[in-house]
Amino acid sequence: MAASPDPDAERMLRVKRGDREAFAELVDKFKQPVMNLIYRTVHDLTEAEDLTQNVFVQVYKSAHRYEVSAKFSTWLFTIARNLCLNEIRRRSRHPAESLERAASDQDALPARQIEDSRVRPAPEGVLLAELEEKIEAALSALPENQRTAILLCRQEAFSYDDIARVLGCSVSATKSLIHRGRETLKQRLKPYLATGAWRHGEG
Repeated sequence: MAASPDPDAERMLRVKRGDREAFAELVDKFKQPVMNLIYRTVHDLTEAEDLTQNVFVQVYKSAHRYEVSAKFSTWLFTIARNLCLNEIRRRSRHPAESLERAASDQDALPARQIEDSRVRPAPEGVLLAELEEKIEAALSALPENQRTAILLCRQEAFSYDDIARVLGCSVSATKSLIHRGRETLKQRLKPYLATGAWRHGEG
């Protein structure tokens, strides 16, 4: 391994030595990106919050075994994805419970969309809310590995190699997943692209 690991890996090595401030810095930096990935995988806000907390609990508990073999973010998102997959498997065994939680969780989502739209003129806010809803629905419909690959691709400084490590596959397979996922999204969002809604939303 290179003598100069990335700054986050260095923070984690400080955590390994018992530095709680370094751990707080990592949580502060990565809590929201991890939460975003988990929520888009499990589609349950309460469960996503719980799983995000569990990710960092596992990070802290694993500190004594931590070795720098890749970027810290790669290791972190691998933990997050594994916990997501465990939750998906748990839901498959307890579908009724999962449906109840998902239904009750929907109440929290419109409030967040309304809050976002208040900073824009009403028509634009409505347009963006509709577009975001369609994008989220299209993402949700993707196979888990395609969706995760695309979401990680959006993360700053995540290379194809980093994504491949998280997914546990080759770089070529990762590129293929991202390409297929993007093509599927493009087809499903084609009506909005045709009307100019996509360009308007990005403006």
